[in-house]
Amino acid sequence: MVRRFFSTKQLELGNDEPSQLMLLSGPPNSGKTSIMFQFAYNSANSNNGYVVFICNKRRLESKPPYLSQGNDPSSDVYQRIQMKYVDDDEGIKRYFAAFHLQKEFPVAVVVDDFGEFFDDSKCQERYRNQRGRDLAIVRTLALCRNSIMHANEKSEGQTCKLLLSDTQQGETPRMLFIYKRWIPSIFTIKGDGSGSFLLNNSSLTVTGLGKSETAKYSIALQYLVLEGITEETETS
Repeated sequence: MVRRFFSTKQLELGNDEPSQLMLLSGPPNSGKTSIMFQFAYNSANSNNGYVVFICNKRRLESKPPYLSQGNDPSSDVYQRIQMKYVDDDEGIKRYFAAFHLQKEFPVAVVVDDFGEFFDDSKCQERYRNQRGRDLAIVRTLALCRNSIMHANEKSEGQTCKLLLSDTQQGETPRMLFIYKRWIPSIFTIKGDGSGSFLLNNSSLTVTGLGKSETAKYSIALQYLVLEGITEETETS
C-alpha cells in the first residue's frame, strides 16, 4: 500500500488498492506534503478523475511539495488536482457538509496538515470545554467519514478515498487514540538516522496474514526520491 505514495514511473502499482480512509503521520520536515501531493497525482492519473487537495495556502506557499523524479511537470494530470484553500476546521466542515451536493465525486480528497487547522483556544471557547480541540477533531472526522461513505454508496464502479496528514513529535501520532476510532489505515514516517525516511503500514487480511511494507525515501535536489520498498509477511 505504501506504493501509492510514490511515482508510478518509479514503481509499478500492480493491484495495490488503498483503504478508503487513511492517515499519514510523520515528524516535521519529513516530506509529508510531497507524499500527499504524489498520492493525489497517482489517484488522478490512475482513475481519470479529479482530486481535491485541501490545505492552508500560506503554509503550502512557504513549503511547496517536491515532485517525484520522472514526473512531467507539464502533465495534464495536474489540471485534475483541484486546490482548495481553507484557514481553519470550519472551512473543512463547510466543504464536507456540502459534499453530497456534488454532481461528480472526486476519486480522492486529500487534507494536508489536518491537525493544524484546529486552534486549541478557539476550540475550547467554541465548545466551552478544556478538551474542545478533541471534540472538534472527532466531529470533523465523523463528518469526513460519513461524506466519503455517502459518495461511495452513490458512485458506481469508482470509489472515493480520503487521505489526511498530521505532524507527530514522537513515535506515534499525537491524536492516535482519536484517529484509530475513525481511520482504519494509518501510515507513519520516521527517520532512519542517515538522512532518509521510512514510511510504514501494516494491514491484516481476513486470512490472518499481515503484510508489512516499508518504503525508504529521501528528499534530494528538490525531488521526492523512492529508494526502495521491502515487504515482510507476518502471521497473527
